[in-house]
Amino acid sequence: MKYLTSIWTCLVLVLVLAGIRVYDPLLVEQLRLNSFDQYIRSMPDSQAEGVILINIGEESLAKLGQYPFPRQTYAQIISDLRNANAGVIGFTFLFPEEDRFNGDDIFASWIKDNYIVLAQDARSNGRSTTAPFVGTATKGFGDPYDFAYKYNGLVTNIWKLESQAAGVGLVNGSQEVDNITRRLPLISQVNNQLYPSFPVEILRVQGGDKSYSMHVEEDGIRDIYIPPYEPVKTEYNGAIWLNTNYTFEQYTYAAEPLPDLRGRTVIIGLTASGLSSQLATPQGLFYPHQVQASALQTLMDGISISRPVWADIAEIFGILLISILIIFAIYKFSAVTSLSIIIPAILGMCYTAYYLWVDAKVLLDISYPLLTYVLIFCSASFNNFYIQFKLRQQVRKQFETYLDPRQVALLQKNPEMLKLGGDRREMSFLFMDIVGFTPISEFYKNKDDPEGLVELVNEFLDAMSQIILSNGGTIDKYMGDCIMAFWNAPLPCDNHADMAVKSAIEIEKKTNELKELYQARGLPDINVGTGVNTGDCIVGNMGSKSRFDYSVIGDAVNLAARLEATAARHEYLEYKTIISSYTAEQLSPEYDVTEIGDIKVKGKEELIKIYSPR
Repeated sequence: MKYLTSIWTCLVLVLVLAGIRVYDPLLVEQLRLNSFDQYIRSMPDSQAEGVILINIGEESLAKLGQYPFPRQTYAQIISDLRNANAGVIGFTFLFPEEDRFNGDDIFASWIKDNYIVLAQDARSNGRSTTAPFVGTATKGFGDPYDFAYKYNGLVTNIWKLESQAAGVGLVNGSQEVDNITRRLPLISQVNNQLYPSFPVEILRVQGGDKSYSMHVEEDGIRDIYIPPYEPVKTEYNGAIWLNTNYTFEQYTYAAEPLPDLRGRTVIIGLTASGLSSQLATPQGLFYPHQVQASALQTLMDGISISRPVWADIAEIFGILLISILIIFAIYKFSAVTSLSIIIPAILGMCYTAYYLWVDAKVLLDISYPLLTYVLIFCSASFNNFYIQFKLRQQVRKQFETYLDPRQVALLQKNPEMLKLGGDRREMSFLFMDIVGFTPISEFYKNKDDPEGLVELVNEFLDAMSQIILSNGGTIDKYMGDCIMAFWNAPLPCDNHADMAVKSAIEIEKKTNELKELYQARGLPDINVGTGVNTGDCIVGNMGSKSRFDYSVIGDAVNLAARLEATAARHEYLEYKTIISSYTAEQLSPEYDVTEIGDIKVKGKEELIKIYSPR
């Protein structure tokens, strides 16, 4: 657990999660695509103004008969659309075989000079290897053949029809891991030849251009330009993201009269059951000609939904940066402070992604980064909790025997109050010892009752210890019949001199009570001597690497021990508690002190004034 809960484990987890994002498995890619679906769904629904859909549906079959129709029927469709003032007309279904009713010549004559765009399908099992195409102009230092979608074959229309069409474009969608159509390539290559998409060809025919141009750099295709429209930003492979939030004006052919189409582009598709399969999109199931119409309207409106080549790098960099920030905040600061750092950082990342989407229609993924941040936060939080838990257990184990339980609880709640190692501070020290212990020991020896002696000492020391602990003192150690205690560590105590002297006076009072109890038991008389001193010392965990203890060292500690050795002895027999001048100077006015003399302490030249407190 020591290694599993270290900060290095969290850092390794960051690298693993970032590595997964770099490798980009299918699950991560699908999660990212689903988040992009939410972006696109957030776009407002709008009525398409430039494109009309003509459906060949159930009512059409009921009026026109069995499908496929004779080619003369399609000629009639073109005638009717021209009479309705249609603009460019696009067929999204193919005519790969000759008409069994010999209507190709009539159909071809209506295709000619009527701004008709036919569809092609690029696929590996296509029987055609080449087809008519328009020229392509490129600028930049890249080669589009390195990036465009690659196919080995084509499904084309018969030459008699294609040769008369104003344009021919591919109706292929982009290949997604979950089979949802989100993107459509504007350019593809088949057998080392570039072919435009169906919407690109319609725009080219509308503008009367003979070709289109591309901007290609070493990192991919940047945009495709078809005058008079603005350049369309693309993916590195020449694909665009579809805006599927359009609502199109639709009519079922032969089932209802056509209004004045006002020169708008018409896209014809199949909607009758069994004639065409619907495609899954972020907005639901769409017919193929609806997808092509959405792409065309997106291009006409100049909406460039893009995922720049730098997006992956930015997302990975964001994962590393914010994940490390999360770990640093959790390990370095309190829970409230760390959350005040982490939450703004994550919200800032989300706002940046949202701003780029609203302002420039740039797609940045926040799903995997958020998942990463949650995992890193949980890992770091658990590790930090475990470390703090072990620290609290260590604090409790180390202090529960010589601190008041309330103080132990406070230390456990705020372990940072305990500075491991040495710390210099001013403190007050108390030494208490049983005076005349030898007669008591002899008494129990004569009774052959050593257990009784231990029981008496423990009973006496327990009573005195309760006084010290209740006054906020820390019991450093027991030395036989002697207690060493101090104040102002590990928890702060501003009136440490008062509390030490208060404890000494209460010890003296408690001793007088116990004397009466012990006399009733027939025990020898018992007395105590207590010394109190105040001064600077070093406090902290001291000892070896394998065994240490929380204690104090310094001259001030030694002086307190000397005062205890003086109290209740020889010429100071009546003074059960002796304090130094350093302690007397810090006592509050509620204490009275009486000077009782001067003593010379070993190792010091000057005399120390001593007092007795009341």
